[in-house]
Amino acid sequence: MTRSENVGGNGVPDGRAGIEVVPEESESGRREFDQERVERAIRELLIGVGEDPDRAGLRETPARVARAYRETFGGLHVDPDEVLDRTFAEGHEELVLVTDIPLYSTCEHHLVPFHGVAHVGYIPNAQGRVTGLSKLARLVDLYAKRPQVQERMTSQIADALMRKLRPRGVIVVVEAEHLCMSMRGIRKPGTRTTTSAVRGLLQTSSASRAEALELIRGRG
Repeated sequence: MTRSENVGGNGVPDGRAGIEVVPEESESGRREFDQERVERAIRELLIGVGEDPDRAGLRETPARVARAYRETFGGLHVDPDEVLDRTFAEGHEELVLVTDIPLYSTCEHHLVPFHGVAHVGYIPNAQGRVTGLSKLARLVDLYAKRPQVQERMTSQIADALMRKLRPRGVIVVVEAEHLCMSMRGIRKPGTRTTTSAVRGLLQTSSASRAEALELIRGRG
């Protein structure tokens, strides 16, 4: 499945229609992770579904789930701008593209995982400044480790790159399977959703965009 809710004048979907955009200014205002509160909530959840949280197999479950959630939602407590703080003047002015970055995220509607890969590329600015390749993977990981919708996550990655690197263009393509579709509801395992966010030269130049998409399609 490909989502293309909002198509610009050049026919490129940016995935923003109907999607709540969470402003980056809210990063510093988020609360710290509250281990005890999460444990209490998981205990109440177990009672709510008809289980006994005091039986042997579930006694430590609230603490285990809280620790897992601390990691799963760890991206809420990291400033994405800090990930991209270091850049290098390499004089490289052509496309930089990292493909097949694994990602695991959580659908904010059902708190069920979705997983897949991200392809992230950018054309450096006129000074040829680049960031470390691992930083692109870290940025994907940071935004994935939050309650998310795929469309917003895709745009957030692209916008963070535009904001911090000031490149001439950015492209982000995410392909993922959502377990909320695979294991419940419509129950269509194997269905994949593709979202894209394109900015700058990669949005305005059809030739540049076609080159990037061809490299993504032809990987492996």
